[in-house]
Amino acid sequence: MLRNVGPVELLVVLAIVILVFGVGRVGELGGALGRSIREFRREVRNAGEDKPEEEKEAADEGHKAKN
Repeated sequence: MLRNVGPVELLVVLAIVILVFGVGRVGELGGALGRSIREFRREVRNAGEDKPEEEKEAADEGHKAKN
């Protein structure tokens, strides 16, 4: 379906978005989108580090028992 989307079509869509929202609003939307993506990546990266204390203690005890 999106096989025929080229640079000309993307420029047309961008021009329509700028006409509808205005240059300032498009910049705000782009900044908000960038912040959202950064926050999402940070949360995905830190998802494994947010274990509850009980799980951390159990993992530490299991690690100590192996040594």
